[in-house]
Amino acid sequence: MSHENYSSVIQTLNDCMTACNHCYDACLKEDQVNMMVECIRLDRECADFCSYLEQAIGRGTPFISELAEVCAKICENCGNECKNHDHEHCQKCAEACFRCAEECLKLAAL
Repeated sequence: MSHENYSSVIQTLNDCMTACNHCYDACLKEDQVNMMVECIRLDRECADFCSYLEQAIGRGTPFISELAEVCAKICENCGNECKNHDHEHCQKCAEACFRCAEECLKLAAL
């Protein structure tokens, strides 16, 4: 299946990566940055993996299902961490992560 058939999930991965990168950067600027360490770590992990999966889909990897399953787990963990913080950037990131996890689980089931 060509990468064009994955345009919706590619957009969702990109949206999640963008939200995580924004959250990561905003967390670094928070007054209590030490309270944001796990959020920052998971933001980076999630953004990096979403970017990797997006690239892997684009080049037609045969491991889409396996990678999507891992990505869903990372997104879920990042979303759960972000939702624990009241900052708007964290709440928006959590929403993007949960949407992405849902799309990745659908992809993993194919």
